[in-house]
Amino acid sequence: MLQITTEYLATGANRHPSAADWDESGLLAFGADKNVALWRPQDPNSKGILELLSGHMDIVNAVKFIPGSGAALITGSVDKSLIIWKMYEKTSFYSNQQSLNAHDKNHHQSSINCIAISPDSKVFASGSADAIIKIWALNDQNVASFQQSIEIKPRFFPLAIALSPLHGAPGSYILAVSGTKDIIQLYVLNGGASKEFKLQATLAGHEGWIRSLEFTEETEDPNSDLILSSGSQDKYIRLWRIHQGKELPAAAASADPSLGAFMPGKSLSNKAHRFRAQAIDFSATFEALLLGHDDWIYSTKWRRDCKRLQLLSTSADNSLSMWESDAETGVWVTTVRLGEISSEKGSTTATGSTGGFWTGLWSPNGKTVVALGRTGSWRLWNWDDQKERWIQGIGVSGHTQSVTGIAWSKDGDYLLSTSSDQTTRLHAQWKREGKASWHEMARPQIHGYDLNCIDSLGASQFVSGADEKLMRVFNEPKAVAQLLAKLCGIKGSHVEEMPDAANMPVLGLSNKAIEAVEDGQEIPPSDVYDRSYNNVDPASIIHKSTLDLDQPTSEEHLSRHTLWPEIEKLYGHGYEISTLATSHDGTIIATACKASSIDHAVIRLFETATWLEIKPPLKQHSLTVARIRFSADDSHLLSVGRDRQWAVFARDSDDKTKYEPLEANPKGHTRMILDAAWAPRTSKVFATAGRDRKVNIWAKRHVETSFTCKSTLTETVPVTAIDFLDSMIGDGLAYLAAGSETGFVAVHSVDFKNNFKVQTLAVYLPSHYPNPTRQVTQLAWKPTHAENRDGEPDVSLAMASEDSSLRVYSYKPRSSVC
Repeated sequence: MLQITTEYLATGANRHPSAADWDESGLLAFGADKNVALWRPQDPNSKGILELLSGHMDIVNAVKFIPGSGAALITGSVDKSLIIWKMYEKTSFYSNQQSLNAHDKNHHQSSINCIAISPDSKVFASGSADAIIKIWALNDQNVASFQQSIEIKPRFFPLAIALSPLHGAPGSYILAVSGTKDIIQLYVLNGGASKEFKLQATLAGHEGWIRSLEFTEETEDPNSDLILSSGSQDKYIRLWRIHQGKELPAAAASADPSLGAFMPGKSLSNKAHRFRAQAIDFSATFEALLLGHDDWIYSTKWRRDCKRLQLLSTSADNSLSMWESDAETGVWVTTVRLGEISSEKGSTTATGSTGGFWTGLWSPNGKTVVALGRTGSWRLWNWDDQKERWIQGIGVSGHTQSVTGIAWSKDGDYLLSTSSDQTTRLHAQWKREGKASWHEMARPQIHGYDLNCIDSLGASQFVSGADEKLMRVFNEPKAVAQLLAKLCGIKGSHVEEMPDAANMPVLGLSNKAIEAVEDGQEIPPSDVYDRSYNNVDPASIIHKSTLDLDQPTSEEHLSRHTLWPEIEKLYGHGYEISTLATSHDGTIIATACKASSIDHAVIRLFETATWLEIKPPLKQHSLTVARIRFSADDSHLLSVGRDRQWAVFARDSDDKTKYEPLEANPKGHTRMILDAAWAPRTSKVFATAGRDRKVNIWAKRHVETSFTCKSTLTETVPVTAIDFLDSMIGDGLAYLAAGSETGFVAVHSVDFKNNFKVQTLAVYLPSHYPNPTRQVTQLAWKPTHAENRDGEPDVSLAMASEDSSLRVYSYKPRSSVC
């Protein structure tokens, strides 16, 4: 049996203001597709995502830790369910403690958008697209019980809710609700005989949807007023005061006419909204208007430090702002602004715009802040006491849509991935002072089409295919080569001949090689802008100092300065590219496209010396070719397709660029074949996997003239991805990994000397959540380059999934584990 260890987890966060929370223990949780990712941003080892929790059936929109619980959180999803997770100390893994789903008559009947938990952890509320707020009680074991349904009238969809105890009225709570209207509704739980929240006030003033609400106590005084922050699509933040007593707070009572001076033609209302709880009088009044953002405001988060109240806000204007009240005037002003500079607003994704920040969070000690951008990546800043400023640190990133293809470099130094999010990403290990951690090191391709497949052409070149009729070939730039050499110990060849970096022209799809400029060097207008189609965005001009880094690249750097220049386009197909493969010697590229007829279901070959197509194309299939694989010695080419057949082509002994049909089996499986893989060190054995839930092992003995099925592995669900390790294990054993439509993955051994008997070595245990939660799209063992092995080696397997996750796990024999 094999011991499984997590090496790397990468996935993008769901772009929703409520999809993340940071616990007092330093653990940050965020929704990632239908998983929940756990990350410690202040971990000095920079390990990135620690765990992916699976349990929801659709996108996770809302995540909240239960205050003071030690290790418990509540998540809400598009699947209409709430899950309460609890960490068990013995295993250190989180487990689903309680599921509250739509099958319960008291539960939501539509997507859950927001969750609010009272600071005393006794009550929480959930808001859904069914225009209903549900109130739940929590006991000491964090088990929830239904209390009340609140139908929002006038009807609107809640996007943000906030919940807090009312000081001075024990057992009473105040609930703020906002969403797809420009009002905030305040509901109060009396705490006496009444056990229901009732509408007590409606706060008006905003002129757009309200995306964020959060309560805080103004001071540490037990009788302190509550301050409510609200962030709106009208670009403004409003602060509201919840005050105990019949007398109004000083700011509201003064009715200062200057309050309206900031908005010409408008007067800010300071109307007092009075209500009672347990016979105690309270009032809700407008406190302050915060101006400074230039676009929609997505989130606001409070923090109190040394009796100083701070507010963190994020906006679609690509900025994160910290606000404080001036000690002398009481006016709220921006003290720190992080993110993008205004001159870069309006840039396209390709030229580096992050497209705004969806949420921002304080660390428990206030020394770190993080912000979630449009690309699903987290950006992080740490406070430097010596420099007295915020310094950008190492965040986490990942794909935000299905990961459609992965490929190791030929020597296994780094891993490439492509996705339906239209990006290609390069992942490698950062090695320093005895530590090693995986990170996204470069983003070679940012495209305008969904990317479907990728393969490496060597240490510094790759080819990718997308939902367009051509393939694109990319070369590594000097900036990336030097970064990989410095941080990862990956030595590239011909570095001096490489261009400094690459750029994408405005409205273009092809990355162009460019040279970096010296710091302070003035750029002539003709070098930055011309009247041709290939206009270059001035914001993307690269200075040499920006390419010299001491740590993994930030999201800003990834999207601007790590593109690879495109050197060639390969034409020939009539429809979207479905799959491609490169020969092990790097001389041939084989490609196929989506097809419904024999005319388009062909395999086209391109030789890399001149980038010309080798004609005629290979004809055998009648429907889309799902996978193409070269044998280890490149002597044979294997293809499988949706027409249920596999085909093998043999390389011409005289002309190494030509392949001829050798054999085909039109009934290889009873349903479409989705993947195939050659066994290591041979062109006599291969495996195929299909929707008929079977993995077939095909072999041709010395006396046999054709491939026959020697062994069959039957699964309970369709098998969508397989891969053989490239070296034999011990005496005649080979590792075969298989992934399924449901995300289940297992590693098997195939005994070549015992009639290809298949034995399962490792199955992922559900309690440890290593399985993807959607279809496994591709599996790839890290190259070992070993001719033979006496025992079981430590090897790594990369897996791509439709759940937007990229995972790398290492395997070692249990006998070698101390």
